[in-house]
Amino acid sequence: MTPRPPNSFRCLRQAGRIALFASLFAALLSSGGAAQAQLGLPRMNLPQLPQLPRELPALAPNPALPGPLPLQNTVPLQGLRLATVSELLRNHVDVIEADPAGEPVRRGEVLLVSPAAAVVAAARAMGFAIDREQALPTLGLSHVVLQAPPGVPTAEALARLRALDPQLEADFNHLYTRSGETPAISTPMGDRRAVTEGAASGARRVGLIDGGVDRQHPALRRADMRTWGCNGVAVPSIHGTAVASLMVGRDGAFSGVLADALLHAADIYCDRPAGGSAEDIAAALAWMADEKVGVVNISLVGPPNRFLERAVQAMVRKGHLVVAAVGNDGPAAPPLYPAAYAGVVGVTGVATTRRVLPEAAQGPQVALAAPGAELAVARLGGGYGVARGTSFAAPLVAGLLAQRLEAPGTLAAATALQRVVELAQDLGDPGRDAVFGAGLVGERARIAPELVQARSR
Repeated sequence: MTPRPPNSFRCLRQAGRIALFASLFAALLSSGGAAQAQLGLPRMNLPQLPQLPRELPALAPNPALPGPLPLQNTVPLQGLRLATVSELLRNHVDVIEADPAGEPVRRGEVLLVSPAAAVVAAARAMGFAIDREQALPTLGLSHVVLQAPPGVPTAEALARLRALDPQLEADFNHLYTRSGETPAISTPMGDRRAVTEGAASGARRVGLIDGGVDRQHPALRRADMRTWGCNGVAVPSIHGTAVASLMVGRDGAFSGVLADALLHAADIYCDRPAGGSAEDIAAALAWMADEKVGVVNISLVGPPNRFLERAVQAMVRKGHLVVAAVGNDGPAAPPLYPAAYAGVVGVTGVATTRRVLPEAAQGPQVALAAPGAELAVARLGGGYGVARGTSFAAPLVAGLLAQRLEAPGTLAAATALQRVVELAQDLGDPGRDAVFGAGLVGERARIAPELVQARSR
């Protein structure tokens, strides 16, 4: 993108907006970093700046912008997560159950976060059995998975453990699901050209925690990729393939935002009904930390989980940028995770009209907006589809950040985020808001579906 000639007023206004946004990130994380903060970055050495309010004001309509798209004209994503959860609970009762809030968890499993040996011994004396344990030294964490005593419901088992030691960090092993859909291209379209956002360097690296990637797809055959999970067996998925293509895909007119980068792809599902757990995501994050991948995209959503939160916090402290979709449960829905954890760059989606997707979550967890509709993506097994959802906005932001962050580091991460915020087109209320965050980026990284329609026939 050709820069405009410098203008002193524009530069001052832009610098002030970037500094305020960076200051907000630093203030939120340093204030304690609990889930309520929902945004933050490690404190930076910045000059004294006025602080933005911790809580966002009530949203008001902005007459300068069109409202959200009407729901009847959209893919019905708002119920996607609920439908997915219901299907899991209905079809896999042997390995999955619901927690008291209705969220899916691995049946009979309780996660202990870095427990003392005495606590584990006490749990065994109460009838719990050790299923597995693992250390994640790069993140400074370890965990033990216990099986509930025979005949004891998982929720009751967890309550007993928490009563054993008030300081014990214990939780369910929650499951996390996709945050978007990719129907096939079926509508005749015209012939326009798309422009990718910036040029990638072969030295750039970016991470993806999702389902498996179809490396035989024409858009991904030439991609430089390292994979993790499933004991080395390739188990490609629809969602993982689509998200990966937006990051590093390359096939004629189709080009991901960081097409020449090395993709570190972690498959946390492996086609298992109970795949995609908090434990799986934490282990994948540890691999990313071991590999020193600066930017990691997670287009998955679910409930808060103590072990996952600890793993995300460790990544942020080490100077990684974790990018996550805010989810499609609707603007009034409770926040979803990991996007709502302190330090995570939560991403919402907008349509080609720059209207926010009506199903997209809103709140202080929204850091940036990116195209989330009418996106061409690679389809599992070949061809292309049209993607919609915050799942597909997040990888565009991750790619832009990875262009500017070659390796993890707290100051480098903060600087990379500031540089991307500098690209943002302010939408909604002036300054940062709960609908668009700091504004829209990656608009020119959207590949129009009409460019690849012929390949899908």
